Amino acid sequence: MRKYLIIIFLLPLFSCNINPSIMFKTGADYPYKVDQSIGNVEYRIAPNDILGFSVFTNDGFKLIDLTTGVTSMTAGGGGSSQNYGNDNSTRFSVDVNGEVKLPIVGKLKVEDLTIREAEKMLEEKYAVYYNKPFVMLNVVNRRVMVFPGTGGSGKVVVLSNENTTLIEALALAGGITESGKADVIKLIRGDSRNPQVHLIDLSTVEGMKQSNMLLQANDIIYVEPVKRVSRGILAEITPVLGIVTSLLLLYEIVLNRN
Repeated sequence: MRKYLIIIFLLPLFSCNINPSIMFKTGADYPYKVDQSIGNVEYRIAPNDILGFSVFTNDGFKLIDLTTGVTSMTAGGGGSSQNYGNDNSTRFSVDVNGEVKLPIVGKLKVEDLTIREAEKMLEEKYAVYYNKPFVMLNVVNRRVMVFPGTGGSGKVVVLSNENTTLIEALALAGGITESGKADVIKLIRGDSRNPQVHLIDLSTVEGMKQSNMLLQANDIIYVEPVKRVSRGILAEITPVLGIVTSLLLLYEIVLNRN
């Protein structure tokens, strides 16, 4: 009887899943993407993006209100071109087919276009209706997900700047936690069915060179937590240990009565 109880007690040690909260596990021979030139890749518009859209005429001299068809003077009024897209833009959503429906020109395919390419295309479309149109376009819902190394502390970080880097996103999320491994940071990008995974080491000054990679919308930054083997084992075997202890106690009681 004791032999069988010992076997029952040892089973959890071989069957328990240590640190089950660790996400995005990869094997030792996983083919990480080693090309770190992704920082030079411009963002391409995707379905479900929300576009901030403004049209000016006369090379940016007048802002066109597309909801009323009137124009307002903007040049020399103290405003900066940087604020036009934020303060005066109208927002439009890109549908699942990669198209956006805009005033006057109707539906246009914008999926996979860079911001510059989309602006140029729209300027050509609006040139039929306005003199020297000047289009300003930006994606207002660009964001990344950051898991800094502790369960329950994941954050969604909005990319308010076009050139947000990896280390800036980590800083916005509060930095790497004390239980996170700075030498095992995974940047996951692209189609979830076939993602590109970059392995980044920020534990050394040399590794800092990779921290300046520019982020793309919907990137996932995952800092792998330190594996706590003892805590994982205890969490798994504690319930079984209680059952085994009760069985041993019951066995001793029955044995003494006999």
